[in-house]
Amino acid sequence: MVLRATRENPGWGYARLAGALRKLGHEISRTTIRNILIEAGIEPSPERLRATSWQDFIATHKDVLAATDFFTQEVWQHCRLVTFYVLFFIHSGSRRVHVAVVTPSPDHNVMGQVAREVTFADVGFLEGCKYLIHDRDAKYTRAFDDMIESVGIEVIKLPRHSPNLNAFAERWVKSIKTECPDRLILFGERSLRYTIRSYLAQRPHQGLDNSLIDDDEQRPKRGDVQCRERLGGLLKYYFRDAA
Repeated sequence: MVLRATRENPGWGYARLAGALRKLGHEISRTTIRNILIEAGIEPSPERLRATSWQDFIATHKDVLAATDFFTQEVWQHCRLVTFYVLFFIHSGSRRVHVAVVTPSPDHNVMGQVAREVTFADVGFLEGCKYLIHDRDAKYTRAFDDMIESVGIEVIKLPRHSPNLNAFAERWVKSIKTECPDRLILFGERSLRYTIRSYLAQRPHQGLDNSLIDDDEQRPKRGDVQCRERLGGLLKYYFRDAA
């Protein structure tokens, strides 16, 4: 119980642990707790807090944490292939995704406008967030970070070559690329935007027990099974007819 309580509550010191165990009927001194932790190679509370793993940080702050990233997509436009950059934000807790911009040229003016839009009071996508993580892509300019931090959101830059630290964003990119654009020939920017909107509409998420994102409606458990198709049947969503 000492080891379990310590691992599940890294901020608890010896006295707090002793008090919690006393409630469970275990009279144990702080010295004994200290010896148990030392033998197990577990540091005191202050050191434990400073050594919080990235996984624990994400889990603890998921409701106030967002991430941002780019993915690229080639589109046939003006008789040639044009590479478009898609900049998106994803909320770690709800898995909501906001596609901020689709552009062949994400310059500093575009990035500045995006930063202003996602931080608008009450309506910006980052409303309620305290942290924003992104990689060290040069497109995230100093002005972009300054705009984000000006509203009290801390920008956390990830180490280079560490995609696993931005796992939610990377997983979303893999999902949308394999399910939509990589299976289509896209003609023009409008077709790319339409494809992204179709993918985002009523999207269930495995990390949310396959519930629909941003959907509080009680779904019927009985009734005829219906299928809603998008992109010519490439995307399918199954549901029960309430009638």
